[in-house]
Amino acid sequence: MRLLIVGSLEGHISTAGQIAISRGTKAACADSIDEALETVRSGQGAELLFVDIKLNIGDLVTRLAAERISIPVVSCGIGTNADAAVEAIQQGAKEYIPLPPDPELIAAVLESVAAEKHTMIHRDPAITNILNFADQIASSNTLVLITGESGTGKELMARYVHNKSKRATQKFTAVNCAEISETFLESELFGHEKGAFSGAVARRIGRLEEAHGGTLLLDEISEMHPRLQAKVLHAVQELEIKRVGGITPIKVDVRLLATSNRNLEEAVNNGDFLENLFFRLNVVNLRLPALRERPLDIPVLAEHFVDKYSISNDKTDLKISADAMGMLCQHAWRGNVRELENTMHRAVLLAQGGEITAETIALNNTESIRASISVAPIAAVSPADAAVSFVARTVAEAERDLIIDTLQHCLGNRTHAANILGISIRTLRNKLKLYSEGGIPVPMPRESETPTQY
Repeated sequence: MRLLIVGSLEGHISTAGQIAISRGTKAACADSIDEALETVRSGQGAELLFVDIKLNIGDLVTRLAAERISIPVVSCGIGTNADAAVEAIQQGAKEYIPLPPDPELIAAVLESVAAEKHTMIHRDPAITNILNFADQIASSNTLVLITGESGTGKELMARYVHNKSKRATQKFTAVNCAEISETFLESELFGHEKGAFSGAVARRIGRLEEAHGGTLLLDEISEMHPRLQAKVLHAVQELEIKRVGGITPIKVDVRLLATSNRNLEEAVNNGDFLENLFFRLNVVNLRLPALRERPLDIPVLAEHFVDKYSISNDKTDLKISADAMGMLCQHAWRGNVRELENTMHRAVLLAQGGEITAETIALNNTESIRASISVAPIAAVSPADAAVSFVARTVAEAERDLIIDTLQHCLGNRTHAANILGISIRTLRNKLKLYSEGGIPVPMPRESETPTQY
């Protein structure tokens, strides 16, 4: 995590930064709000701001919002002045930390900001197979398309791929294309020069430039306008961009990941998505199953969320009753993992005593738990039965399909396919030879390559 410390507070706030650094956080300092904004605009980036409460936190939050910069602000002040803390939070701060700082409180804030960014909680083989596949492709620089229903954890999977890649020590930057209008999204991605448009009060480095050397996630890329899709495709192909209002090409080295909960093939057919960009993205497609398709994960996720929210709400040793767990496992979960998390959060808040009961769960569902649904109840599924009934490819089959699909995408060109897959040409030929000997149709090489190569 990258922390930006704004202000001094007689050295106490620097102590807070030192504690954060000891917990593995990278920290930088700025003396004023103007300097902090300049740091953020310059592409140095920050995932969290510790701000001296004596500074104008409301002004900082307002200016960040005006420039569409989304970074949590935590205010820091000497002592436990309740009025100052309330005022800071009313102005837009997420938390208030009294100084001198308590190491455990600093750790809790850092953990809260970073929560759920790096861990895939799972037990079901449906997710295990996908993670094995992700492990195989993570080390390459190929583009990855992550698909699945809303709430299945697509951004979490993107972070998993980044953390397993050769770029893991570099920046991971995410942009939600559905939340930003076309006009502002162009500036968000490519940056802009001062005066490029109304509101461009200073030069700002875009996310593509900021992510140089690392990974950029385009969340819900299907919501991006085709005109911007063309600019993104150019950036991917040429490894260069131009800021809005700029004339100088800027080289960028970014691995692009994208997510979508829509059918992009249909979007291509409807003219809403560029075919060439789809082909570039769809070289590797990680499809995340809906929660109803991974029933063994419901109990482990429910218990994880209970533990998580019990700590933050000072409720210890909360357990889920058997009846309550049965209700959870029979629910359709149209909102997937996100809906389950919200349900367990509410259940923790309403729980009486040391147990979450079926009545508590029923009170917290926005729609009734149906007695008859399209998915089998978890009580009727054992881990062994799930493994037998689970219909999925093995890792070897997934690898084979990835190689064959990539080769078809490259019109049979072995060298190009090997580069995309991040493997040597020798390894690719050996695998293709095995597939051919096993009776698997292998795309023929282009005329420029020797027909006997595999």
